[in-house]
Amino acid sequence: MKHELYIQRCIQLAENAKGNTCPNPLVGSVIVHNDQIIGEGWHAKSGEPHAEVNAINSVQDKSVLTESTIYVSLEPCAHFGKTPPCADLIVKNKIPRVVIGCRDPFDAVNGKGIEKLQAAGIEVLVGVLEKECLELNSAFFTYHTKKRPYIILKWAQTQDGYLDKIREEKDNGVNWITQPETKLLVHRWRHEVDGILVGAKTIINDNPELTVRLVEGQNPMRLIIDPNNRIPKDAKIFSESGKTVVFSNELQASQENITYFELDSKKLVLESVLKACYDLQIQSILVEGGAHTLQSFIEANLWDEARVLTGASSFGQGLRAPSLTLNPTETHRFGKDSLRIFYR
Repeated sequence: MKHELYIQRCIQLAENAKGNTCPNPLVGSVIVHNDQIIGEGWHAKSGEPHAEVNAINSVQDKSVLTESTIYVSLEPCAHFGKTPPCADLIVKNKIPRVVIGCRDPFDAVNGKGIEKLQAAGIEVLVGVLEKECLELNSAFFTYHTKKRPYIILKWAQTQDGYLDKIREEKDNGVNWITQPETKLLVHRWRHEVDGILVGAKTIINDNPELTVRLVEGQNPMRLIIDPNNRIPKDAKIFSESGKTVVFSNELQASQENITYFELDSKKLVLESVLKACYDLQIQSILVEGGAHTLQSFIEANLWDEARVLTGASSFGQGLRAPSLTLNPTETHRFGKDSLRIFYR
C-alpha cells in the first residue's frame, strides 16, 4: 500500500511538466527514508536533469541514501543521451531499493536500466500502479510501440449533432458552438500535444491560427492536409507564431517556419501523414477537424482517444458530426457545455 502511495506521488509530480518534455516521457521520482519523503523531483524539460537526478539532489542529508528507497514512475535510463544514465547515479549513491511504476519501451532502455540496477545488487520492484504509469505516458508508449503518434480526435457539436451550419459560397468564419470559457480547456489541450492536425477545408472556412493563446504554454506543430494546395497564402496558419507542416501532392519551397511534405502516392493519405509525424518525432496529435478528416481517422481505426464537446445550441440542419459506436469513458460538465471522452 505504501508503494502505491509513493508511486502515485511520482505520477503527480510528473504531471507538472505536461507538454514540455517531448521527445522524453513524463517522469516523477520520490525518495523515502524511514517512511518519510526526503526528496522529490520530476523531469521538467528535454535536455534538463531527469526526475531521479532532481530527487537525489533535493535530499539534504545524502548519507541516508544508503538506507533509502527511490520510487520512480518509469524505469531509470541506462544510456547516455543528453544527460548521463540515471541507473548509474542510483548505483553511485548506493541506494539499496528501487520501486518502478513501469518499464520503458524505448529501445535504448527497455529493461537495461533494471538489469544494471540488479547487477549492482540493488533490490528492484517493477509494476506498482503500472496501468496508471502507462496512462501517464500514453503518447510516449504509443509512439515507441506502434511507430505512430498518439491520436486524439476533438470536435464540438450542437445538441442536435451538427458541427457546422450550411455554408453558402464564400461563407467563411467560425460558427461557434461552445461557450467562450471552454476555449481555455481547448488551448490547454493544444499545449499538451506535439501537433494539431486539420484538413484544408477547415483552414479555408474558419481560418484558425491553431496556437496556444489563452493559457501559458508552447505552440504545437500545425499539421495541415492540403493535397491540392487550396489554402490561401495569407491564411493564419502561415503566421510566424508557430511552425507549420503542409502535406501536399505538389511540393512547394519550404520557408523558415513552413515545411512541405509530399504525400506518398503508394500509401493512403493518413498512413503517409502519420509516417511523416513519426519521422518528425511528433508523439501526439490533436485532430481538430474538419468532418471529413475526423471521419477518415475513425473509419481507418486510427485513433486512441476522442474528446467530444457539446454546446447548448442547436442548428436544426447543417454538417453532421462524426459518430462513435462505443460509450464514453468519462463525462464532464463545463457550465453550459458537456465533455465526453472516449478511449479505444
